Amino acid sequence: MIRSSPSIPIPRTVPVLPLHDKVLLPGVVTRLQISRRDSIPLFEKILRTFDSKELSKCIIGVFPVRLPPTTTLAITEKGEEPSNNNTNNTTGGKSKRGDNSHHGELIIPTPGPIYPTPSSVGDGSYGRSSSSSSQGALNPAHIHSTGCAARLVRLERAVGGFTVVLEGIVRLRLNKFTSQSPYFEADVTPMPDRAVDKNDQELQDQIVALRSTSKEFVSLLQTLKLPAPVLTQLQKFLENVGVIPGQVVDLLMSTIESTYDEKITILEATDLKERIVKAIELLTRQIHVLKISQKVHDNVEGKLNKKQREFYLRQQMAAIKEELGEKDSSEEDEMTTIENRLTAANLPPEVQKAADREIKRLKKMQPASSEYSVIRNYLDWLGDLPWSKSSEDILDVERARKQLNDDHHGLEKVKRRILEYLAVTKLQQLKGDVKGPILCLVGPPGVGKTSLGRSIATAMGRKFHRISLGGVWDESEIRGHRRTYVGALPGLIIHGLKKCEVNNPVFLLDEIDKVGSRGHHGDPSAAFLEVLDPEQNNTFTDHYLNVPFDLSKILFIATANSVDTIPAPLLDRMELITIPGYTYAEKLAIATNHLLPKQIQLHGLSESDVQVTEEALLKVATGYTRESGVRHLEREIGSLVRAKAVEYAENQERKLASSSPTSEVAATYQPLVTLADVEEILGQEKYVNEVTERIATPGVVTGMAYNGVGGGILFIEVSQMPGKGHLQLTGSLGDVIKESAQIALSWVKSHGYEIGLTNSHGQNIMEKADVHIHMPGGGTPKDGPSAGIAMVCALVSMFSNQTVPSTTAMTGEFTLRGLVMPVGGIKEKVIAAHRAGVKKIIMPLRNQKDVTSDVPANVREDIEFFYASTIWQVLREAFEGRVVIRSSTAALDSRM
Repeated sequence: MIRSSPSIPIPRTVPVLPLHDKVLLPGVVTRLQISRRDSIPLFEKILRTFDSKELSKCIIGVFPVRLPPTTTLAITEKGEEPSNNNTNNTTGGKSKRGDNSHHGELIIPTPGPIYPTPSSVGDGSYGRSSSSSSQGALNPAHIHSTGCAARLVRLERAVGGFTVVLEGIVRLRLNKFTSQSPYFEADVTPMPDRAVDKNDQELQDQIVALRSTSKEFVSLLQTLKLPAPVLTQLQKFLENVGVIPGQVVDLLMSTIESTYDEKITILEATDLKERIVKAIELLTRQIHVLKISQKVHDNVEGKLNKKQREFYLRQQMAAIKEELGEKDSSEEDEMTTIENRLTAANLPPEVQKAADREIKRLKKMQPASSEYSVIRNYLDWLGDLPWSKSSEDILDVERARKQLNDDHHGLEKVKRRILEYLAVTKLQQLKGDVKGPILCLVGPPGVGKTSLGRSIATAMGRKFHRISLGGVWDESEIRGHRRTYVGALPGLIIHGLKKCEVNNPVFLLDEIDKVGSRGHHGDPSAAFLEVLDPEQNNTFTDHYLNVPFDLSKILFIATANSVDTIPAPLLDRMELITIPGYTYAEKLAIATNHLLPKQIQLHGLSESDVQVTEEALLKVATGYTRESGVRHLEREIGSLVRAKAVEYAENQERKLASSSPTSEVAATYQPLVTLADVEEILGQEKYVNEVTERIATPGVVTGMAYNGVGGGILFIEVSQMPGKGHLQLTGSLGDVIKESAQIALSWVKSHGYEIGLTNSHGQNIMEKADVHIHMPGGGTPKDGPSAGIAMVCALVSMFSNQTVPSTTAMTGEFTLRGLVMPVGGIKEKVIAAHRAGVKKIIMPLRNQKDVTSDVPANVREDIEFFYASTIWQVLREAFEGRVVIRSSTAALDSRM
């Protein structure tokens, strides 16, 4: 038996308790949770051997464990609070069992050390395993050779194991293991601190440095406002640093923030000088950390105290001014200004009630408050909106007609609808307000939809505001943000009304078909259901305002390239007006009256400086553009004007530099642009006549297409090859057009004898052949039923080796019974065919009314129209009688 002190004997052989991520130092009390199977038997035996009053006589060797980085064994016991271990450590003091300690009980509540997380700990519960099967055997080689003898202060049963409180006594050196089952036992040697040699000057100097550093550390702890008894005990303990420097070091190391390896270094430092040097280093680091933390804390607290002090002083100032009968004139003027603006806005009763409520709240707030600015902005919006301010309409129908005709060529439907609205408004002016219509102008790009909206506003004498909806994907952009969000603002509708300053402007909702689809930000197209409904928009409520605003006086005009992407409920609320593409005659008139004067003015010239012949303008429209609108045409005209601008500028320079008479120099500049000049300026023609340049070929037929942004012609090519009767379709075709091809082939096969393709009724014309139908332009998707009759003619042309004239185009849906059904987009298709040089068009009989009412007269005069109700009529007209009908079936179908 060896004694480390007169009262605590240390046995030669002691049971061993391995610890991971935790180091027990002499003089430190710690609490552990025991749950390992190789440690539980030790404490089971202690309970059986020792009485509760004799637990302090039980000595255990506590040794830290170091595992290799790749280990997967659960080998540790867990402290009660691993993230803040030191809060449960006590140095010396009395245990709850009444045992006397060396130095009295002392707890230092400082931030606990952050230890490295073990690579694998049993079942992953940081040292605790729920079953023995999940724990591996501990290798004795992983147990550190230096540890600490500890006496048992408390032992209690807990769920899955025991809760123990241990007090470190003295350092131990592990000599060898004497037993490994059911728990570890080892032969140990105590390593008590040597007595302080007062003649060792180096040691005395280190003790002085330790005392100085410790006092600075304690003074910093005082600024943390720790309990006075704790600080008093710590200061008394540090007074003995000259006598027991080793115990002082162990105490301080258990209170400061240090790593697992640093604590092991302190534990291994049996030499007092080495331990003091390391302790001073760690204490100095901790002092720096505390100083930085205190500085940050003081800065934050100083800012908060400043705001509280300002608020208190403002309250005192307000109270003093109230007693003296004085008021803050600037604040009063601001509130008066707000109230006057709201009064001048002539708010509706419901809105006035909301404004009064917010003003009362504003008067009770300090201007420095964040809520003050939110309410102030809200009241500014209420005062700026035109609740009752309207512009006076110009209800002169004749003046409006002249304005519309001057600004735009053609577009008779749109002009007629606007004039109707003006006439009705004028007639009902005495009976009440007329709700504004919701118009939707649908047409290809460049036909003047946006400029038409501006012209309508000018004709009516109203203010104009354009809202671009392309790419709008958030519902809040239409209905605004709620005021609970930081930086909330009203939506685009309310913003436009504030900008216009009247409640009856013309709103142009540009590209309404490009509005984003439904997502996690809501559906912006659904937000327009209330805006564009004449029965609901008189109580439109923006999320930011949260009060109703009357939108019924606004004239909404939407524009779109296609109605396919507009939701059906929204489409139902709008009055559709289709604007088709322009004919060459219309383009020539637009270029002469609008585009050319505009470009001349933009390039700094006068109308006498540039003159373009009609032949030259027509050449630009036919040979250098191929569009439904006039946007590209305007760019090409701009190129002509720029070329003449260069010539004019050079002529002016020569005129200034030359000494010749003015008339001779001026004669070198020719302002007229002729047909020959067009190709010289713009280069070779970009587009040729697609129809007239083609040679009639068997199996090739000209169809007509409409793609939502204008019409066009579509060539259908059919060829056959040896095979087994298969049909191949290419050209980026959709499902509907593929079905049309199947129907056309089935009809031709079933009527092969009647149209002279076979010699008997039962013969199959595709018995030993495959058919390939192709539509050029594979990069452009194609779909729809209108190519049905063109496919039948192409198949008959290929099988009969007869040609369809290249200047003949056709469109119409086809059924298996041989009926020709009507299709849409007639005006766009006919105009595109006219543009391509088509001379004859075959179409369904039921589309005759569309040609008569929609197609311009000059186009009808240039094209021969043939209307068919059955496929037999189509075949006779397309092949001009060259396909022989052998049976009376055709006549019977015609009568049907």
